[in-house]
Amino acid sequence: MARVLISGGELLSASGAQMVDVLIDGEQIAALGAPGYFDDVAPTCDRVIDAKGRYVLPGGIDVHTHMELPFGGTAASDTFETGTIAAAFGGTTSIIDFAVQRTGEDVHDGLAAWHTKADGNCAIDYGFHQIIGGVDDAALKAMADLTANEGVTSFKLFMAYPGVFYSDDGQILRAMQTAAGIGATIMMHAENGPAIDVLVAQALARGETSPRYHSLTRPVEMEQEATHRAIMLAKVAKAPLYIVHMSAREAVEAVARARDMGANVFGETCPQYLYLSLEEHLSKAGFEGAAYVCSTPLRSRKEGHQDALWRALRTNDLSIVSTDHCPFCMKDQKELGLGDFSKIPNGIGSVEHRMDLLYQGVVTGELSLARWVELASTTPARMFGLYPRKGVVAPGSDADVVIYDPKGTTDISAKTHHMNMDHSAYEGIHVDGRVETVLSRGRVVIENNTFTGAVGHGVFLRRGLSQYLL
Repeated sequence: MARVLISGGELLSASGAQMVDVLIDGEQIAALGAPGYFDDVAPTCDRVIDAKGRYVLPGGIDVHTHMELPFGGTAASDTFETGTIAAAFGGTTSIIDFAVQRTGEDVHDGLAAWHTKADGNCAIDYGFHQIIGGVDDAALKAMADLTANEGVTSFKLFMAYPGVFYSDDGQILRAMQTAAGIGATIMMHAENGPAIDVLVAQALARGETSPRYHSLTRPVEMEQEATHRAIMLAKVAKAPLYIVHMSAREAVEAVARARDMGANVFGETCPQYLYLSLEEHLSKAGFEGAAYVCSTPLRSRKEGHQDALWRALRTNDLSIVSTDHCPFCMKDQKELGLGDFSKIPNGIGSVEHRMDLLYQGVVTGELSLARWVELASTTPARMFGLYPRKGVVAPGSDADVVIYDPKGTTDISAKTHHMNMDHSAYEGIHVDGRVETVLSRGRVVIENNTFTGAVGHGVFLRRGLSQYLL
């Protein structure tokens, strides 16, 4: 196995920064030392990487992706191959995707199908959450089996999408009680789906068909109410609750109140909610706004949602930034919703840009360097049972390392991104920094803006229970 020395860089962690050299032996971090500590070892290394003037940090962990997800008569355009290569270009070295069980399907069959999709096709390491779309006795039994035997320890429920993934309050309570008993974490898509369906039907009846109505028929109150209801159900069940893709200030305030009372309630947001808005993007002329259709929807900048989300990231009322990466091309996919916003496939492609967009928050003063690492890598690892194998550059940890150039630049564009999409929701955004080199388990997979890894290098991550609970 190769021995690699990263020298001269500034090592970042969730607790701060220090000048440290990193010695990698095979797939793991072997040792850390002060600058020059490994001078005698350097001649024996297969490679010495000069990181002078660069940040050295643990590889990013995106805990919310949807590769190859069937949705709305089509499927997410990134395969596990294209999506994980794109992730690597952006400094992400592990993803956790979602295996799917719909109403009437078997949970184990859903997990097996996702293993088939991913096995041998990933450029970086990957794990699975399990979507439970049909809560019944068999599904509850399967939750216990997956937690104990399959390394799948988190389960996603939906308060939205009646007829596809939706669970009623009684089903949610039963699943939460099961999770509490086995130590698993419940992830929740918190929107009031039945009420949203009424608002959608009413809008279409009035002839309101353009993409902007996707947000207007999923108002803040639908996210706020469902978030509060999920928190109350979790309180009754005494279960940990992780609310995904939060976009509304009022919903985040509900999470903050629960956390202030000592509850194991956690919130996640995504880059699209930090950077994009109803007015500037979803309301673009003609059908252009379809590129920005996702759920929960983009919110109004005038109402202060974006500022509130950045603030919640600083205060840890939001604990993680993931992507909800679910890309669709405009041609032949988003266009399914021409003349009917409700048929536009919901999703934005972000897996390649998360680390850069968060770093730009460091540049603009929204986040500290330590908080950047914490949000993008360390807390995801702890929240979902991967720490300390992942999420930290420390002896014994996997050698997932990003060398980041703060003096470099990144200009996001569909012309240069590596996701399998014909557009970019972040077209033209400038980032004052650049991913320079990426190592996955000791192997250089990105260098000089070139993929140097191999499809099939990524391995399945059997996860433990959450290490982030009170």
